[in-house]
Amino acid sequence: MKLPRIEDQNFHGKRIFLRVDFNVPVEDGKVTDTTRIEKTLPTIDLLLSKGAKLVIGSHLGRPKGGPEPKYSMKPVYEAFQKLTKAKVSFIEKVVGSEVVSASKALAEGEILLIENLRFHKEEEENEKSFCKQLAELADVYINDAFGAAHRAHASTEGIAHILPAFAGLLMRKEIEMLGGLVMRPERPFVAIIGGSKVSSKIAILKNLIDKVDHLLIGGGMAYTFLRSRAVPIGKSLFEKDFESEAFQIIDRAGVQGIDLQIPVDHIIADQFDANAKSKTVDKMGILDGWMGMDIGPKTIDSYAKVIKNAKTILWNGPMGVFEMDKFAKGTIEVAKAISKSKAKSVVGGGDSIAAINKAGVADKITHISTGGGASLEFLEGKTLPGVACLIAKEEG
Repeated sequence: MKLPRIEDQNFHGKRIFLRVDFNVPVEDGKVTDTTRIEKTLPTIDLLLSKGAKLVIGSHLGRPKGGPEPKYSMKPVYEAFQKLTKAKVSFIEKVVGSEVVSASKALAEGEILLIENLRFHKEEEENEKSFCKQLAELADVYINDAFGAAHRAHASTEGIAHILPAFAGLLMRKEIEMLGGLVMRPERPFVAIIGGSKVSSKIAILKNLIDKVDHLLIGGGMAYTFLRSRAVPIGKSLFEKDFESEAFQIIDRAGVQGIDLQIPVDHIIADQFDANAKSKTVDKMGILDGWMGMDIGPKTIDSYAKVIKNAKTILWNGPMGVFEMDKFAKGTIEVAKAISKSKAKSVVGGGDSIAAINKAGVADKITHISTGGGASLEFLEGKTLPGVACLIAKEEG
């Protein structure tokens, strides 16, 4: 996948519209986690060192097509200012003559942060005249918002057809890392897929089954797989509509010689509560009236052995009800096993990233993907509009 590089471009004196993913958590008017801002700093620093003038745009939350004070970018502006040495100004508008004038008034190495792009319903509609208004703010377009690349919005796709368009450093890294996983993984390639619902992961499972050597299943979705094999699951989370597809995935893995593993023992509870009664049960199944909350010690050991011998690892989704400490061990132990592995490792999904941080092993992971839904869709084999428009631009 050829993406146009920014490293060898001359941006001196150019106004650049940089689409970023500054969709960060804000509480009481303060940003509580600046990770997504920090991830884009290498791109920002590179462009400023080249003498560019930056107009930065992002969405924040889900405003309903108009201005909503709680979704203003002002708290993001205040947090961003502290993370860069550059002069940053903020304008409480997105498009129009005032914003165009502000963009033209920028000196080299200065930054203008505009208001929440989703304060205009035309952003999500990818409306043509709105795309043109955004394009008036710059001479060049750069997309560094991989987390929004699965959306064909004005600032992620439409504008790329008007201005010279490039991928930012974070966007390129995400694509190269995730693309390398599915196109040319070093083997054995182990995918660890968890989370609560099989419905949200069925597409990624179907796409990976032809590419992996080992597929380790955990989380609430595991009980649909177990039920498909007539294993008693008590009152565990279960999606009846996906039982047949789960059965087919197990079958397909067997035919293709893929090592697909589902939990052989479980930590169960009598209710969905942090203080519930709990016990460990083996593969004979989960007791009536009880529910699976985490993978058990035998499963942890089995998964750890596979992880230890891996050369490439993809992990998306927790192994149990990770938010409750009592049922977090399976997820934490998988995080630790990955950290001890010598494999190239890519971790995505909010809970998996939280587990990596909680286990204190984030520095031992090759790549932590910030993509969220975009990462999932990429791994499902879908074309991302925000990436396809950059490739099309280069190939002309």
